[in-house]
Amino acid sequence: MNNKYPKKFISEEGIEWIQNEAKTGEVLSGTVKNIKPFGAFVELSNGVVGLLHIEDISVSRIKSPEERFKVGQKIDVMIKSVDKDLNRVEFTHKELLGSWEDNAKEYEEGSKVKGIVREVEKQGNGIFIELKPNLVGLAEYKDGYEYGQTVDVFIKRIVKDKKKIKLLIV
Repeated sequence: MNNKYPKKFISEEGIEWIQNEAKTGEVLSGTVKNIKPFGAFVELSNGVVGLLHIEDISVSRIKSPEERFKVGQKIDVMIKSVDKDLNRVEFTHKELLGSWEDNAKEYEEGSKVKGIVREVEKQGNGIFIELKPNLVGLAEYKDGYEYGQTVDVFIKRIVKDKKKIKLLIV
């Protein structure tokens, strides 16, 4: 059985590009063609469509790729893997959003900023707050907060060596 995409899904030019030119780590521009609960399909200018898994969109845990992208949107992606046997390409986006250190430089201890609730620990351990798509802090647990809610937070402490930000919802 042939596990490669049927020709109707990928052109000969696309197959040739995957086989000979596609390189892991390469950054390319593409267009979001379709969004599913598990990820977004991104089409490159050469017609090759690859999958951008939801966990590769940002460090923050999101419930749907639609929180970040819309069909037709132009985005940059990095090639995460190339499967030459199946003529498939997988992308990542979160590596293009800056390092923890770069993103954390924009914040100072003692400041008040807005964030988005990304996860409420069921055991009351804390609430993960997204400050930027690649920067998340942990706030002390408080009742009444839910996923996606915008909140004001006070930055109690930035622990650079552990890449942690301690927050307080205000």
